[in-house]
Amino acid sequence: MTIPFRTIPTGLRTPLFYAELDASRANTNQRAQRALLIGQKTNAGTLAPNVPVVLQSESDAVAAGGAGSVLAGMVRAYRQNDAAGEVWALPLADDAAAVAATGSLTFTGPTSGAGVLALYVAGHLLQIPLAAATTAAQVATIVAAAINGATTLPVTATAAAAVVTLTARNRGLLGNDVDLRINHAGPPAGEYTPPGLGVVIAAMTGGATNPSLVTALANLQDTAFDFIVCSLTDATSMAAIAALLSDTTGRWAWSTQVYGHCFIAARGTAGTLAAYASALNNQHICCIGFNDSPSPSWKWAAAFAGAAAVSLRADPGLPLQTLTVAGILAPPLASRFPLTTRNATLLYGGVSTFTVDTAGAIAIENLVTTYVTNAQGQADNSYLEVETLYLLMFVLRRLRDVITAKYSRVKLAADGARLLPGSKVVTPSIIKADLIAAYRQLEAEGMVQNSAAFAAGLVVEKDAATPGRVNVLWPGTLIEQLRIFALLAQFRNA
Repeated sequence: MTIPFRTIPTGLRTPLFYAELDASRANTNQRAQRALLIGQKTNAGTLAPNVPVVLQSESDAVAAGGAGSVLAGMVRAYRQNDAAGEVWALPLADDAAAVAATGSLTFTGPTSGAGVLALYVAGHLLQIPLAAATTAAQVATIVAAAINGATTLPVTATAAAAVVTLTARNRGLLGNDVDLRINHAGPPAGEYTPPGLGVVIAAMTGGATNPSLVTALANLQDTAFDFIVCSLTDATSMAAIAALLSDTTGRWAWSTQVYGHCFIAARGTAGTLAAYASALNNQHICCIGFNDSPSPSWKWAAAFAGAAAVSLRADPGLPLQTLTVAGILAPPLASRFPLTTRNATLLYGGVSTFTVDTAGAIAIENLVTTYVTNAQGQADNSYLEVETLYLLMFVLRRLRDVITAKYSRVKLAADGARLLPGSKVVTPSIIKADLIAAYRQLEAEGMVQNSAAFAAGLVVEKDAATPGRVNVLWPGTLIEQLRIFALLAQFRNA
């Protein structure tokens, strides 16, 4: 028999028509490339901590994490950039020993005229009208009420005399990154301090002890999440993420193959950011570096991941540069990193960069991984670009689909075996031909290149020690991204 029937038996004598189905050539399904947002919930959050859950809407995030929680803020920032992708949340409870960050606003007055106080809390603008002759104590009461009335803010407020004390809703280190400032947009946006009013800001500080990720990450089991956003960036949390995505024992290991990439963000000077990212030195972690933005780090990470996810789902090889990132506020002009610093310090130090246009809109410049040196301590650009990791995910999954669809139940023979056409036997040469065909299809889709060189270098051989095993050397060349256009303008004068 030359047709590979699997269920219709031979020797049938009862007529007439029999049919079986074989879907091994029909599967064109696209995998769900999920996003996972890891952030702290408040006590008002309805979901159990450390248990991953899919979110159907942004309102789900508020219920899951609690209004003003880190998790709710992450979901909002992500959804402003990826409105349709599948999003899961991994809620974390504050550590029992954690301490909440606090800050304060101290007012002097009274106001000598009416005006509007433009107060920014974690990037949220509160426009607070103040009448003339409002005393400092009255201003404090009004401001505290405005803060508490904005339930999406990550802080609560109390007023005493002329001082407003702000306390982070989530306890731990992240509360220290809640930015407080006035008149961020300045006179061009009509932001002025009301006349006669003075404001002294004490930055949020004192937050301590992040929750542990160990139980939460273990509960993910083998569910695939291609876009992981982690709000926590302390050393212990990053070690847990590195273990989750490890090439040897984690999601990139041969025994797991669910893959994924993590996005984080950090605030600091260029030197501080480069030192932090290069110490992580991990190809599965991308760190967006910024300084002096009103928006907190967890929103930066979520927003960039959302913008990247839309493009990477559509085409993992397409460069991410110039994609607009919504939902976060750019640093003031004086606090932005110049091109020379972004190139020499940040991008060579494993820190991803962005640009800001004249309207204040943020765009991705280059998303790089934190991998900068190999095991020998030598500079290594093998995993420089984020697109490389997503291309590898795409290609490896495609190859797995090809092999599992066609060869899940076949016999293996050595090359040279005389086989009937259509028999349920495969040889290394047959597998090699299929891999070459799959590579040429990937090349046609713009995912790989140099198919002739691939075919020449591909090795498929039957294992000498294990008769039922085939070993493959896959020498593929991933597609590149156009990043630099260098032009020498060798002009002439008339």
